[in-house]
Amino acid sequence: MEYRQLGTTGVRVSTIAYGTFPLGTYTDTAAGVRMIHAAMDRGVNFIDTANVYFHGRSEEIVGKALKGRRHAAVLASKVGRVAGAGPNESGSSRYHIVREVEGSLRRLQTDYIDVYYIHIPDPTTPLEETFRALDDLVRQGKVRYLGTSHFAAWQIVHGLWLAERNRLAPWVAEQPRYCLIDRAIEQEVMPMAQAHGIGIVAHSPLGGGFLTGKYKPGEPPPPDSRFAARPDGITSLPQHYDLMMTEPNLAVVDAVRALAREHSTTPSAIALAWVMAKPFVSSAIIGPKNPFQLEDNLAAADIALSPQNIAYLDSVSDFARSLVRT
Repeated sequence: MEYRQLGTTGVRVSTIAYGTFPLGTYTDTAAGVRMIHAAMDRGVNFIDTANVYFHGRSEEIVGKALKGRRHAAVLASKVGRVAGAGPNESGSSRYHIVREVEGSLRRLQTDYIDVYYIHIPDPTTPLEETFRALDDLVRQGKVRYLGTSHFAAWQIVHGLWLAERNRLAPWVAEQPRYCLIDRAIEQEVMPMAQAHGIGIVAHSPLGGGFLTGKYKPGEPPPPDSRFAARPDGITSLPQHYDLMMTEPNLAVVDAVRALAREHSTTPSAIALAWVMAKPFVSSAIIGPKNPFQLEDNLAAADIALSPQNIAYLDSVSDFARSLVRT
């Protein structure tokens, strides 16, 4: 397993991070604990969760898994999305942040979170209020580093400016969606991150599973997939399925499959390896639902794509994006 600096911090994180969104939904407690242990045994030291993943159940499973192993994990969680029905159960106000971090620490059975992200921008709360609340958590030792998720480049820079002006703890990482069929961050977020030393922690590197090749034209998504409609309402992706099933995107999948055959591996491993090959990416978040998917994803750590391989995937993906723009 390769390890990279998280932005300009001194923390080194595995290029594959274990994303725990499926825990409690697709995976029960015992299986989730076993899978986290298996990933850590293979060198994964970056664990990503959030207060809202299955109503906090994900954090509880992570807490059980890290008993006796907390020192070996760089643990990340998030705050900001809707966590309840009340008027103050979302956002990045001091009220919500302070309340939610205590709940996360309790569920995770730890007294500190290594990386604490603001899950989504909150246009209703002054950013300085958010920063001062987060800075207090850093000074109290409850949080070590701060990050953003799904923020625009200008929002991150605005935050960095506020932090510097007021001598507050700054953002050090951004967690965006990034994969072969969604490279939007290359326009502004990536150059900003390189200029300011922000670590990119890419989520959905498989495009919600689209790049695995399991979705077929003219067929509904498999019933256990993230793009399938679920009666519990947990998954919100089905409405995007038809938008993704385009000829350009399917051409990207075909290119990934071709390289998978060349490397005697799976499309998932190739798609992940492409993300990990990007020098501005600190880590790519996987979200396995079972041990088979975990092994499939971890195989990416052993794949070294050649410059020609990367250029090939870049070109096919660029062509797909050009068709979308026109």
